[in-house]
Amino acid sequence: MKKLVLGLAAATALAFAGGAQAQGYPTKPITMIVPFAAGGPTDIIARIVADNMSKTLGQQIVIENVAGAGGTTGITRAVTAAPDGYTIAMGHLGTFSAAPATYPGLKYDPINGMQTIGLAGGTPILIVARKSFEPKDLKEFVAYVKANTDKVNEAHAGLGSVSWTTCTLLKGILGTPKINAVAYRGTGPALNDLVSGQVDFMCDQIVSVAEQVRANTIKAYAIASAQRSPALPDVPTTKEAGLPDYQIEAWNGIAGPKGMPKEAVDKLVDALNKALNDEGTKKRLLDLGTVLPTAEERTPAGFAALIKRDADKLTPALSAAPKQ
Repeated sequence: MKKLVLGLAAATALAFAGGAQAQGYPTKPITMIVPFAAGGPTDIIARIVADNMSKTLGQQIVIENVAGAGGTTGITRAVTAAPDGYTIAMGHLGTFSAAPATYPGLKYDPINGMQTIGLAGGTPILIVARKSFEPKDLKEFVAYVKANTDKVNEAHAGLGSVSWTTCTLLKGILGTPKINAVAYRGTGPALNDLVSGQVDFMCDQIVSVAEQVRANTIKAYAIASAQRSPALPDVPTTKEAGLPDYQIEAWNGIAGPKGMPKEAVDKLVDALNKALNDEGTKKRLLDLGTVLPTAEERTPAGFAALIKRDADKLTPALSAAPKQ
């Protein structure tokens, strides 16, 4: 009888162990660090995507906003966390491709020192200005900025942010690198001051500014993409508006610490794919002007290639730019 009891106990223990092993990753909530304040473009996209991914994973993805240093504070925390799959980050063009050239003492290596998951969405860049800004179109804007370099104020969301990065490229093309730049702790505060007329212009993602452009609280001169956006069909491309050399698209993507378990990476990639294929999630992203990534860009290798490609493109211009 004693042997039978022991046998049943052993069998029960094995059954529980087998069930736990079968359950696998994830067995608890996952933290997704957003390296900017709540309400900005990265935060908006992260919450939309994470909401659907949570359903696939069977565990909640909890958003944690960790702002500072152009997003590098939050990314540093994420990619130096324990590589167990329970801490990931939603970064962007600035934090992954521009940061090495912007922050020489960067504490993470976006090319070789983290585990990419996949691209969540592309976000075209618009050149926007306060409603009362004198230039009526992009050609007038270019002429005015060149003639008034010492008077014009540009807003951006912090050194290394998408708005800083893309406007730095614009100023390089225009030959006006010393325009006064006003740094904010995020896109939201910068945009608020643009709407209220405290600053003159900024470059930012369509996700951030589409609503204000539609509401006519700010003006949009052009979108820096090859085609017009269905979200703002009346805004011309930079090529149409007379500045064909300025074409840049920002993006948001997910990464985590290097050394994550393959099971965790595979399940996160699968959940991201299912989120981006979900009709409701797609509509929410497309309504914001987001460009859905290709199947290849959603893979770890495809996203890693994009990060390196844009880093190679941005590094020469950003290394030489004034850090203001």
